Amino acid sequence: MDTARPTPQLPLRERKKLRTRQALVDTALELFTERGFDGVTLDELCEAVEVSKRTFFRTFTSKEDVACAPLHDMWTAFLKELEEPPGDAALPVFDLLRDTLLRTLTGMPADDWPHRVLLSRRLAERTPSMDAHGLAFCDRTSRTVVDTLLRRFDLGGTPYEDLVPRLTVDILVAAFHRALEIWTAGAGDTPRTAEDLATAVRTACAAVPASLTLPARPRPVP
Repeated sequence: MDTARPTPQLPLRERKKLRTRQALVDTALELFTERGFDGVTLDELCEAVEVSKRTFFRTFTSKEDVACAPLHDMWTAFLKELEEPPGDAALPVFDLLRDTLLRTLTGMPADDWPHRVLLSRRLAERTPSMDAHGLAFCDRTSRTVVDTLLRRFDLGGTPYEDLVPRLTVDILVAAFHRALEIWTAGAGDTPRTAEDLATAVRTACAAVPASLTLPARPRPVP
């Protein structure tokens, strides 16, 4: 989902809305990075973009919402990708979700989206309210993913109803968060790319089976 480059087929009004949205995201991340999240008021952000607070609230619910937008955009694109017709072969649900996530990352804008994600994650590391907002978004999105799986796929039935697919989604999200943590920490002054993040996601997902069977052997008592 490239919010920075609206498709020509969209009406002019929609293109303007997308440009305004992206200007709010870019300006918010720039100001929050320079002055701190709490050092910028909503009025100051709107003034910098030359929009009213009414316009802001048509798109975002809060400062946290606009600051978390880069990853929110990715998961929104993930949900759309999950609605695409599946192939003929049946896949384990975790593999299906992993592959959908990797396709989503491939479709994100390569030149600017990774930089926005990096700024957003670095802000979240020192802004508890952003982390709380992200957790709430994550929970809502996970529920939507489970609903989509149950609606679109025959999961073969389970005595635990939606517990197993929800746990599968949670495992994918946990693997993504670890991959994102590694990707962010390894950035330094080197530009990060969506492919770098996809590589980290592959590595984290590949480690999931070992994490479920990792033996915990008691150490000898001294």
